[in-house]
Amino acid sequence: MTKADAKARIEKLKKEIERHRYAYHVLDKTTISEAALDSLKHELYTLEQEFPDLITTDSPTQRVGGKPLAKFGKIKHFSPMLSMEDVFSLEEFEAWSQRIQKLAPITNYQLPILFFCMVKLDGLAIELVYRDGQLVTASTRGDGIIGEDITQNVKTIEAIPLVIASEAKQSQTREIVVRGEVYFPISEFAKLNKRLKKDGQPTFANPRNAAAGAVRQLDPAVTASRKLSFYAWDLVTDLGQKTHAEEWEMLRQMGIPVTPKTALASSTDEVKIFWQKMQKQRDKLNYWIDGTVIRVNYNRAYQELGVVGKTPRGLVAWKFAAEEATTVIEDVEWFVGRTRALTPVAVVRPTSIAGTTVKHASLHNADEIKRLDAHIGDTVILYKAGDIIPKIKEVLPNLRPKNARAIHPPTKCPVCGSLTERREDEVAVYCTNKRCFAQERENLLHAARAFGIDGIGPAVVAALMDNKIVQSTPELFTLKAEDLLELERFANVSANKLVDEIQSKKEISLDKFLVGLGIRHVGDETARLLAQEFGTLDCIIAASADELVGVEGIGEVVGQSIADYFADDHHLELIEQFRNNGVSILPVEPRAKGALSGKSFVLTGTLALISREEAKEKIRALGGDPSESVSKKTSYLVVGENPGSKFDKAKKLGVSVLTEKEFLVMIRR
Repeated sequence: MTKADAKARIEKLKKEIERHRYAYHVLDKTTISEAALDSLKHELYTLEQEFPDLITTDSPTQRVGGKPLAKFGKIKHFSPMLSMEDVFSLEEFEAWSQRIQKLAPITNYQLPILFFCMVKLDGLAIELVYRDGQLVTASTRGDGIIGEDITQNVKTIEAIPLVIASEAKQSQTREIVVRGEVYFPISEFAKLNKRLKKDGQPTFANPRNAAAGAVRQLDPAVTASRKLSFYAWDLVTDLGQKTHAEEWEMLRQMGIPVTPKTALASSTDEVKIFWQKMQKQRDKLNYWIDGTVIRVNYNRAYQELGVVGKTPRGLVAWKFAAEEATTVIEDVEWFVGRTRALTPVAVVRPTSIAGTTVKHASLHNADEIKRLDAHIGDTVILYKAGDIIPKIKEVLPNLRPKNARAIHPPTKCPVCGSLTERREDEVAVYCTNKRCFAQERENLLHAARAFGIDGIGPAVVAALMDNKIVQSTPELFTLKAEDLLELERFANVSANKLVDEIQSKKEISLDKFLVGLGIRHVGDETARLLAQEFGTLDCIIAASADELVGVEGIGEVVGQSIADYFADDHHLELIEQFRNNGVSILPVEPRAKGALSGKSFVLTGTLALISREEAKEKIRALGGDPSESVSKKTSYLVVGENPGSKFDKAKKLGVSVLTEKEFLVMIRR
């Protein structure tokens, strides 16, 4: 066979294999036997081995390839990957529906279809980026802003096309961002566990954990062996779609699979019917689902509803009834957290819920114990929703033994022995010792996570503190390898590796440092607001409670908590120790004053002469504010080719519209 003949045959084989992949994963149709498909793949592989210069990255044979990775890189998401609000009853769902109707009345758009309903897959959320029609990156959710680069592993999943179907008009779009769920088909999961059991190896508890572990293998060949699958649930890129239903049709046209278990609903009653139907069918599906997702179908209404915290208002997860089991409370342990609050955790007789063995259950606080009238020795009903620690739903008093014991909060801290107190207007019980060992332990672990230090978990922290090698977080940065050699599990290589890892994290952004301090009520979002507003740690320390509350998004309780933290001399000494031990807290550059100061810009459509990220950087550099949604406050909408619904909204609101060339003139590029 000549090279020209081989090239022609290879192209035909690739198209034929892709046709059958599309039919199976997108249309749910089997058009060829597995053996026949394997035969086509083998012929393609043989030809490519004979003519290796004809191998392309989009070939089906390249799904398993490349050397094992040393570690995962990081990828910043196109836009934040947000979480969802959960509801667990019809009443809670109806309350959500009524709430969004008040905020952005969907019926005002005179649409017959209000909601798009889909099943909630219980897998691993990922983001795919296609550039010029080819898959270029895949990443995990991570912290919602930055995820792990799992591109090589994802390429082994046959359900995910390496190239967008050429018939789809969207294939010509410069960059397309898709999000969805990697899952382990239950049939394949059963085969895997059967093999593991036969080989005398530990089996997996559930398909979700197995899928997450498979995707995060450093060797793509291991991922490929697991035979994972994928369903998309969101087309992030604005391609002119007006509804979520249109997005799913576009995804199908691109060759990207979406679950067929969907419904369009014009009322809450129709949503309820879909939810009930899926709950009945869940055990017959070849993938795990733990509820349904209901989304406002009309994209314009969805965008206008906006985001609260880290959850969009326009969609909600209506979870199935939590799985339940009965067990017996054998004891109660009180744990001291980084705020010195004592949390009661019930030690229960081991029982299985949702594929996992449960030995502990949350009791929340003393008021919850009183409400339940829980005693040690009681038989209780446990329930579990998602990955949350099981909770005690109900006590069965008729089964209470005669020797059952009442549960009381300890009068002394179980760790340091100091007296405990219950503060006014609070349900929690606190250790009164501001230097409680348990608090320092939790603070150190929390800070290590904020700094991104790998290799420091609860066991290492406990060992460091028990052996008095480290007593506070700043002391981590003075560690030497010889200090660690005293501890179990540490030899020369591992000790030097951990010390090098700690030293490499001495530079930290202001917002992450604030999170690491463990200030009450200050999480990622609040820390980011503080950093952007004040720029440096010293400015935040000097700010009054009124100035802190003046920051948009920070209320009185949070502002006072921050002010109280920095008014404590011990905390100021802690910060000084960080600095003395070489920690560099990177300031946030103040927003530039420039030609675009006070102006906000929204980009839509495909830009031909400048990338979106570059355009946003230019806007920021000139003092402007790039935004994702159009509102009355938007100064300009920059329009590329094939603009979407943002263009219509801008015209309706009277927002000034710029062509790409007009925008480039404005930024003097």
